[in-house]
Amino acid sequence: KKFWLESSCDGHRLSDQTFHLVHLVCCTPFSTMSSAGGQRPPANRMTLQTFKGRLGGAQKGFRLLKKKRDALKARFQALLKDIVDAKLQVGSGLKDAAFSLAKAHWANSGDDITSTVVERAKRPSILCKLVAENVAGVSIPVFKMSHDPTKDTSAQTLGVAHGGAVINACRETYFKAVTQLVRLASLQTAFKTLDEEIKMTSRRVNALEYVLIPRIEDTIAYITQEMDEQSREEFFRVKKVVEKKKAKLAREKAEAEKAATASGKPTGEAIDAPSMFDGKKDSDLIF
Repeated sequence: KKFWLESSCDGHRLSDQTFHLVHLVCCTPFSTMSSAGGQRPPANRMTLQTFKGRLGGAQKGFRLLKKKRDALKARFQALLKDIVDAKLQVGSGLKDAAFSLAKAHWANSGDDITSTVVERAKRPSILCKLVAENVAGVSIPVFKMSHDPTKDTSAQTLGVAHGGAVINACRETYFKAVTQLVRLASLQTAFKTLDEEIKMTSRRVNALEYVLIPRIEDTIAYITQEMDEQSREEFFRVKKVVEKKKAKLAREKAEAEKAATASGKPTGEAIDAPSMFDGKKDSDLIF
């Protein structure tokens, strides 16, 4: 129970609908659904309806979490190709940037221009912002790079005497390399986040499929079996009561007949009483 609540309440990692479904199922004490060694719930219709509702919620939550896991896996597979391409581009970009820096040093009469560039870089012209991208209810961090060319004015006058074109080309090459590095960092961060989320969602799906849902189904089967047994016992009890009542009535009737025979009294058969009509024909009436 503690694991489920901590996992489900982990910020934005689970959508509200899925959270409520999982929370409904997971807040049920395990002892009431245990198939062995635990306390069985009372077998009545109210309990049966309660567990049927929990079973429906668990199955719906299982389907939602499974769809979420499939969506995350699809995005995870798409990221793999992008990461491979980004790594190749970063490798070639850094190689070209190092070669262009060597050419800039050569064009500047072999002097190291690194200290000069650092001195003139007063304000950063490239900034990275961290934004969130929603994928199946999971916020994936994405790095967005913004470039302000107005802050590069101090570096544009570098190498005016000689080698200015080569230095500008070196700056452009490094700018492309930094762009690829930021993209690679964003993909790697998203890859790691998706990997952790897929593992956590898989644990939830497996727990619902192999632990909670079978446990609830076992409890429902137990309650149904107990209710059927109770109905059979009630039917048998009513049947025995009716049989005993019939036997008691038959015994009382036999005793009453025996007592009437012993006293010479009629036993309840119809007595032939004299008729009010003597059988003669009435005289005709003349008006």
